[in-house]
Amino acid sequence: MVVGDFPIETDTIVIGAGPGGYVAAIRAAQLGQKVTIVEKEYMGGVCLNVGCIPSKAIIAAGHRYETAKHSDKFGITAEKVTVDFSKVQQFKADVVKKLTGGVEGLLKGNKVNIVRGEAYFVDNTSLRVMGENSAQTYTFKNAIIATGSRPIELPAFKYSKRVLDSTGALNLQEIPQKIVVIGGGVIGVELGGAYANFGSQVTILEGADEILGMGVFDKQMAALVKRSLKKKGAEIITKALAKGVEETENGVTVTYEAKGEEKKVEADYVFVMVGRRPNTDEMGLEQAGVKMTERGLIEIDKQCRTNVSNIYAIGDVVAGPQLAHKASYEAKIAAEAISGHPSEIDYLGIPAVVFSDPELASVGYTEQQAKDEDIEITAAKFPFAANGRALSLDSTDGFLKLITRKEDGLVIGAQIAGANASDMIAELGLAIEAGMTAEDLAMTIHAHPTLGEITMEAAEVALGTPIHIVK
Repeated sequence: MVVGDFPIETDTIVIGAGPGGYVAAIRAAQLGQKVTIVEKEYMGGVCLNVGCIPSKAIIAAGHRYETAKHSDKFGITAEKVTVDFSKVQQFKADVVKKLTGGVEGLLKGNKVNIVRGEAYFVDNTSLRVMGENSAQTYTFKNAIIATGSRPIELPAFKYSKRVLDSTGALNLQEIPQKIVVIGGGVIGVELGGAYANFGSQVTILEGADEILGMGVFDKQMAALVKRSLKKKGAEIITKALAKGVEETENGVTVTYEAKGEEKKVEADYVFVMVGRRPNTDEMGLEQAGVKMTERGLIEIDKQCRTNVSNIYAIGDVVAGPQLAHKASYEAKIAAEAISGHPSEIDYLGIPAVVFSDPELASVGYTEQQAKDEDIEITAAKFPFAANGRALSLDSTDGFLKLITRKEDGLVIGAQIAGANASDMIAELGLAIEAGMTAEDLAMTIHAHPTLGEITMEAAEVALGTPIHIVK
């Protein structure tokens, strides 16, 4: 032990200040706990710094460029539309700075003690935080592990100047002419689409039968995104095995196999986006006796408690979709459980969103999931093309599908493909959480003309009395 390293006592210590960790710390402090939060790198975590937020800033900029170039239908043309990508990056950086500074302010405002460094468990009631030039021991009554995840690195695609993970892809200082994206999941589709909007020639290599094949989006939804990407000049190659990369000073050549043939594609950069692994190694979890799966995920109960009764885990280090809002939800459950509240996790109302063109969103059961569980359902669809607001936005691609239980009309799921799907899904999540029926949605007066009316219209389809489409 370092001389003078007297243990500092705290009620609850939170490891990681991402959307799980900082929310857990604030809620625990609000409930009267003395809280310390430990962060080794980013306040706000991957999400705010190099993930959800900066990617949406880049996506938004790409949409502005695309709109400026293609608004002839509205009678608006521009002779020469240009992109200053350094300004795009500055806009992104400004958004990130504002939000991360806000997180630190919120923690301090709730009297959370912020500690910089890496945490290592000594046992189940103490840990050491190693800073650049110091080490300090903390003792705790309860701990919440919220250390997040990192990109999976493929052995044949080691990260380098031109082989990039999502962080590198977001920090490019110029718009590449050609990009190869390995992985047609959410991140690959979002960033591939963003750069396609800026004019990059994008090739997506996906090993599965289809892009976005994670089971929460219907094939029709993925097909809309695929069609949109192809319109932008992107090439999508499914059932493709990425085998290796040759890197030069000015670009890369990616070798892949598809339909039994080995092929090559040249690009300026290759983005490797094949998933993320939990950050549960090298933090002494075995010293605390915390149980993990073979994949390095921490096992938890319905209150986010591990097998060690005073240690909790949330976010990407536990099973389930790796979503910032899932981490924040679990954070509140854990903090409340520590405070003696009967809070428990229920994942049915957690939405999944892809910021693609068009946007995709899903919550609750899909039609297939309901059938797999032998639930008798009604699947009611309403198209964006029959909505006045969608027509006025010239955003008519897409539909809303409402999944209701046949016996009583209870809303158990919904999928949306179309403009603003990411915002529209919240109403459906509320319907599921509140135990609402199709009749409740149909009887809710929605402002006209809005995209929100599509929810009401789909509910009327479920009831068998649609107004704006013929049954």
